[in-house]
Amino acid sequence: MNQLSRDILTGVLFFAGISGFISGVFVFSAASFAAASLLSNMDAKADS
Repeated sequence: MNQLSRDILTGVLFFAGISGFISGVFVFSAASFAAASLLSNMDAKADS
């Protein structure tokens, strides 16, 4: 996965987490924030 698609996916997950939090779906919100956090902190060197 290249850097642009990783950034787009992180942004989408973050936005989904915010919208889930606002609508009251806290389990989905927590899972979306966790996925965005893991994706943004993944080492780029693992993608070869």
